[in-house]
Amino acid sequence: MADVGGVAADHLRSYIERIERLEEEKKGIADDIKEIFAEAKGTGFDVKAMRAVLRLRKMDKADLQEQEYMIDLYKHALGMAADENMPEEGAENESEAASF
Repeated sequence: MADVGGVAADHLRSYIERIERLEEEKKGIADDIKEIFAEAKGTGFDVKAMRAVLRLRKMDKADLQEQEYMIDLYKHALGMAADENMPEEGAENESEAASF
């Protein structure tokens, strides 16, 4: 084994070649995943939603609950929550009464 500047060249080459092989495998897997997404899209599935579901499925249950809580909190703060888009009961009556 040749040492160059204190580095074992054969050992380094072995690591580099192993990483290169794994990078090739990773590219092949990424291509396979792209094909599956294309197939799903071709049958009418929403790929963006599928990616979101995959991301959520990877999360720890507690982290997922915390994230959902925070998103809901922020949506309420910005007036984006579903229940905030609906008029409150009696709001129509108040606006009608104000116009008289």
